[in-house]
Amino acid sequence: MKQVVNAVGRTVPEKIRGIQYTPFKGAFATPPTGKKHAPPMRAVNPGESKLIDLEDAIKTYVKDGMTISFHHHLRNGDFLVNEVLQIAAELGKKDLVLASTALFPCHEPVVEHMKAGVIRRIEGSMNGPVGKACSYGHMKEIATLRDHGGRARAVECGDLPIDVAFIAAPAADDYGNCNGVYGPSACGPLAYSHADSLYADMVIVVTDNLVEFPCVPISIPQITVDHIAEIGVLGDSQQIVSGTTQVTRSPTNIQIAEYVVETIDTLGMIQDGMSFQAGAGGISLSVTAQLGALMEDRKVVGSFGLGGVTKYLVDLLEKGVIKKIIDGQCFDLPSVASLRDDPRHQEISMLYSSAHTKGSIYNKLDLVFLGATEVDVNFNVNVNTHSDGLLLHGIGGHQGPAASADVTFITAPLYRNRIPIIRKEVTTVSTPGEVVDVVVTEYGIAVHPKRKDILQKVKKTHIPVYGIEELQQEAYALCGEPQSPELSEDIIALIQWRDGTLLDTVKRVKED
Repeated sequence: MKQVVNAVGRTVPEKIRGIQYTPFKGAFATPPTGKKHAPPMRAVNPGESKLIDLEDAIKTYVKDGMTISFHHHLRNGDFLVNEVLQIAAELGKKDLVLASTALFPCHEPVVEHMKAGVIRRIEGSMNGPVGKACSYGHMKEIATLRDHGGRARAVECGDLPIDVAFIAAPAADDYGNCNGVYGPSACGPLAYSHADSLYADMVIVVTDNLVEFPCVPISIPQITVDHIAEIGVLGDSQQIVSGTTQVTRSPTNIQIAEYVVETIDTLGMIQDGMSFQAGAGGISLSVTAQLGALMEDRKVVGSFGLGGVTKYLVDLLEKGVIKKIIDGQCFDLPSVASLRDDPRHQEISMLYSSAHTKGSIYNKLDLVFLGATEVDVNFNVNVNTHSDGLLLHGIGGHQGPAASADVTFITAPLYRNRIPIIRKEVTTVSTPGEVVDVVVTEYGIAVHPKRKDILQKVKKTHIPVYGIEELQQEAYALCGEPQSPELSEDIIALIQWRDGTLLDTVKRVKED
């Protein structure tokens, strides 16, 4: 396997499974080429029913070796992935490529399907047990991880061709119009499946809430849907709140959030018309709450907040602190209700986040604050693996806003569990340092050398400002130098940059 060194100094293969890969050359160094992928032409005649039994759909349309896709808006409450794969296994289907936008701990049964040969490869984020199994080499082929926009781009251009898309729809009619804001499994937008609905060869909407035609509002329209399958229960919408969806109470994390807001204020960015992306982690929620309180106090009105949406962002909308919410994913039920009831809160296709779209919403962002499992002295960020090398997280919506916002903040403590987070070299590069502007820890901040404009302003304040190497040295002084994980040379996953170039690889971890 011929390997080359890319622009972040990582050695990556030029070819995998016979597919030629372009090494990462820089955040904006590889312009788009070619044309959009297109699904086969198909017509539905007058009087023809689109309704189908789910097992019949799998038996008819899913063939060995095919790529099948799902979305993850139900997060840890999703039932559909497990149900479809169980039926496929019982029907003897083999060597499938699973292209779910993300997998969660609830998808642990996927591990057995990997070992049994039902699944040969995963193209998507893996959180928890499935990622760990991949780390230990239990997947037949090398996985591919992309950020949310990178996946949409890959589907749109044909890098990730989908044979059959299964779209979990909390409300749908018998012609395929569907949404995610009504029904017992209401989860919010269906943004992650929009690209699949446009470009998959076969689109099957699956619902537990078949309603009278027409189902409105329409997230995915009838014109892209081949069949509708009704099942008993689609998922548990209470579990979309999986993960951290409460403002942090940790003094360390509160301090980090305060430094972020103070830096934003120092830069003069708290002004009418400002925009920001709000995450769902504890620190990000604290930043959102503190920033919103400051805006409210100064009677500053922002143009929009971009989600992952939580009740904290909805609260700012209802108070008039921001004018609109643009929503790609809901992280709690109050956000679902807001999307359903408030016309100022709008769903958006995940194609908005593609690097190759003509109108990425990220290009309109002033601010973004993102987390990390590790950050290194070159400002490279890891969100995929832990320091032991285990692949336990997806890239999520990290790369796109980091690359495009006017100011990108990475928030992370100096160490966790006596393990340095600020280090000489990250285990895995998920987002390259060239798109990071400010790293914020409880000890203070580090500004990327290219952002002299930011550095000049923050140095005039009481905010502690350090070189990134100083933060790394402080972390090592407190915790000791971390041991590099014992990894084999076997590649188990590829990390793509948002434009499809190869950013890094993940190596196999020795199983205990």
